[in-house]
Amino acid sequence: MDTPKSKKLDIIIPAFRGHSQSFLMVLDGISEEDALKRIEGRTNHIIWMVGNFLDMRYAMGNVLGLNEEFGFKDYFFQGKALDESFKYPTLEQLKASFHKISPLVYQKLLEATDEDLDKAFPMGMNIDFFPENVLNFVGMCIGREDYLCGQIGLMRRIFNYEGMKYDFDKDLKY
Repeated sequence: MDTPKSKKLDIIIPAFRGHSQSFLMVLDGISEEDALKRIEGRTNHIIWMVGNFLDMRYAMGNVLGLNEEFGFKDYFFQGKALDESFKYPTLEQLKASFHKISPLVYQKLLEATDEDLDKAFPMGMNIDFFPENVLNFVGMCIGREDYLCGQIGLMRRIFNYEGMKYDFDKDLKY
């Protein structure tokens, strides 16, 4: 495993890499058609979930100093509600964005110092036990990624796909 400059990221680095693996494995075999299906018109579709996952990756990158902009930001920025009038990007387009941003964010995580992570990052939560700083924002993004992979995993089963396999790709370094 790569060693981050900040010991504060010792738990984040494996989580980030694990989520990269989970993201790809949970999407394995999902058709473009099924990725746009909703359950009884009440759920988000997989495309929206994937886009929100990527919005988290781009947000982490931005707070860590990257100047990369998500090409599909208009559809997903800050959890923007699903809009059935939109022509959403394809899974393949979103996967390409994932492979573009993920190694860049990973490198920024490895390079982040304690000082970088302690910087104030106002989120408007105003919760006394939750300091609003870069580290806690990154942690929230990691938590959101985990949640979204779980949601996609549930959708896999609802659409009669096999459960997610845990065939980790040891060559994926982000």
